[in-house]
Amino acid sequence: MQETIQALTIAGHDCDGSAGMPADLHAFFVDGVYGHGILTAAVAGNSYDITAQQVMPADFIAEQFHQLARDFDIRAAKTGMLANDAVIDVVADHYREEDFGPLVVDPVIITKHGAMLLEQSAYERFRERIIPLATVITPNFFEAQKLAEMTINNRADQLEAAKKLQALGAKNVVVKGAHHREQQDNVVDLVLLEDGSHFWLTKPFVATTRLNGTGDTFSAIIAAELAKGNGVYEAVSRAKDAVHAAIANPLDAGHRFGPINHWAAQKELK
Repeated sequence: MQETIQALTIAGHDCDGSAGMPADLHAFFVDGVYGHGILTAAVAGNSYDITAQQVMPADFIAEQFHQLARDFDIRAAKTGMLANDAVIDVVADHYREEDFGPLVVDPVIITKHGAMLLEQSAYERFRERIIPLATVITPNFFEAQKLAEMTINNRADQLEAAKKLQALGAKNVVVKGAHHREQQDNVVDLVLLEDGSHFWLTKPFVATTRLNGTGDTFSAIIAAELAKGNGVYEAVSRAKDAVHAAIANPLDAGHRFGPINHWAAQKELK
């Protein structure tokens, strides 16, 4: 029987399938990795808005960790929405206990439009307990500014922010470039590696409202690549290429803020 490479997402569920755990599992699948999921929360919503949410009890999250660990050979994992203090604590405690391989942390603390998603106490707990577990951390532009406690205006600032995130305990850091401005030609991401070297990833800016699941998919593909045994450089580079393809070939699903196209990402990953 052929070996099945397995990865894990620890995230919330978006019922419209565009983001959160659904996007992560789509990403694992198109990158040829079998995906498991630990559910932390669930939201009711569509392409217009989110109208309700439910956070999973900490003991239920802990039981999901326990049951997966006793059966499956999980080679890498990623986090998504960790909704509050209790969720952050149970995830941090159990990830330290289980051998689930390298961890990719998608912060999910500020939206791509700049709105805060966590209460202040949970934000502080996230900095203290989750970031030090990160093999790779992948904040968006606004999250990087918040976590590094600085304003990012240029490439030098991106590098400085990445170094500050390493000082918080993350081994490798991706500081994504801004993509909220009305007029820009490219989106430029910085990758700072554990050994202190860094490189830049540049793709053309795509003006579209079909962006749901971008950060989830990016971090999930990095986790999938790490599960395969690839290094951080290759993992992040392949994730950047795949996500750009997914954005540049939008799907006609939903009426306002729609999903990215994982089928286009799959073609890029082959």
